[in-house]
Amino acid sequence: MEIFFTILILTLIVSLSGVVIHILPFQIPLPLMQIVLGALLAWPKFGLHVDFNPELFLVLFIPPLLFSDGWKMPARDFLRHCGEIVSLALVLVIITVVGIGYFIYWIVPGMSLVAALALAAVLSPTDAVALSGIVKEGRIPKTLMNILQGEALMNDASGLVLLKFAIAVAMGTMAFTVGGVSLEFIKVAAGGLLVGVSVTWGYSKLLRLIIRWSCDDSATQTVLLLLLPFVAYLIAEHVGVSGILAAVASGMTIGQYGMTSSNAPLALRLRGNSVWSMLEFIFNGIVFIMLGLQLPDILATSINQAKLDPTIQTWMLFTDVVFLYVALMLLRFSWLWLMKRISLRFMKKRPMVFCEYSTQEILIASFAGVRGAITLAGVLSIPLQLSDGTAFPSRYQLVFIATGVILLSLICCVIILPLLLRGIAVSDTDTVLFHKEEQIARMIAAEVAIESIRQIEFQLANSQEYNFEKQIVNEVSVRVISHLRRRIDGHADAESAILMNHWERSMWLNALRAERCEYYHLCTQQKISNDILIKLLRDLDLLEALLIEKKHE
Repeated sequence: MEIFFTILILTLIVSLSGVVIHILPFQIPLPLMQIVLGALLAWPKFGLHVDFNPELFLVLFIPPLLFSDGWKMPARDFLRHCGEIVSLALVLVIITVVGIGYFIYWIVPGMSLVAALALAAVLSPTDAVALSGIVKEGRIPKTLMNILQGEALMNDASGLVLLKFAIAVAMGTMAFTVGGVSLEFIKVAAGGLLVGVSVTWGYSKLLRLIIRWSCDDSATQTVLLLLLPFVAYLIAEHVGVSGILAAVASGMTIGQYGMTSSNAPLALRLRGNSVWSMLEFIFNGIVFIMLGLQLPDILATSINQAKLDPTIQTWMLFTDVVFLYVALMLLRFSWLWLMKRISLRFMKKRPMVFCEYSTQEILIASFAGVRGAITLAGVLSIPLQLSDGTAFPSRYQLVFIATGVILLSLICCVIILPLLLRGIAVSDTDTVLFHKEEQIARMIAAEVAIESIRQIEFQLANSQEYNFEKQIVNEVSVRVISHLRRRIDGHADAESAILMNHWERSMWLNALRAERCEYYHLCTQQKISNDILIKLLRDLDLLEALLIEKKHE
């Protein structure tokens, strides 16, 4: 019962945190508010204590969070900025693990090199969710935000995979050689991606069978969707490859096979999106509240351990956090500046986006690399003991420093990033282009829908199955086509379709499905962006749901 009440309390606090930030007279980012609420719950007066299991924490939180990040990342934008994302999410992560790892080994007395590399690995991932909670949508230029989101998605995987290697070396289950680690990294990375894609493909086949057997049982279909990231993760871990990358690959390919495809049932698309958005909010919130809950214990344990360790003094733990955060920001800024110079010098035909950035914009990209949920999940997943039963070396220092860097990066982002963004005017070009693409897509899809209505009109007028006048069919089709013509002329009134009669609704449903297929076709041809596609499909899904509900009344 205690576990049950704890889950209820955490879920309640996550829900209330979104309300509290709107009630307060001053603005505070949601992640920081959740950390504060978690720390208050751990206060002796309330006494909420959560026994932490690192392995359970890793399996419970990492797969759905990475799956969700992969799901939201448009494949086209990811491929368009692939060079920039790889340079940050893979190359910079490796440089961070090696460079910052040796820096930690140098400044923290008594810490082993393997423990230092493990700490550097958990500090390498950035958190786009925490950034979105700090900076309002539209304040950061769209191109830069796409790169930051893609980086956060991929460096979560690369950082945690490298952490796994560091833990394996510390546990004595793997020998450290550059060639061996590189080969193993390629194997587990490629294997994880393959497992993620394969599991999603299998899920799509299973979904079709379930739809055939259970018709519109959207509840079963939604539950299977929720289990998908865990299945991908656990299968990959069982066969010895990266479950982290499997969850990422599953999220990025779910749109090709699963609930966001045009063949997926309407109820699954609507319910699945709503349920998954809710779970993403809860999971992210619980992770930050867990950080707050662990703060008192982390602080007390670290101070007590520092008193027992003659090589460590309490004040050194706090200075290590500051030095390490400054080193991370300097390294990130230097790498972005170097990418700008390399792009200007050697990539004149196809330059990176970095070449257009000013020093101020590079500073924005540097401070936007906040640490958050994945860093916390990674450091808390470090085993408490080695394989021989002894305590993991310097684990209390790893947890304290990682927690301190998370808090310091969030606070610095809250203070510094708005100041840097004051001089940055986000261009209206993206907004104008967004509306232009949307209008063009609606016009093209309406033309296709009109053609589908004319075909249905011809079939009904010549049908021997139903006995009705051709004039009735013609009147219905004229009403639907006139609405579509108004859409082409820019005078759409989608709500009026709800009041149409049986045949008119049937024609509308056919037209909506034709429009949906055309939107996918336009996106495939790269005539509209993925953001436009999602907005248009959401409108169609809502209208289709209303039409079906009216039809069954």
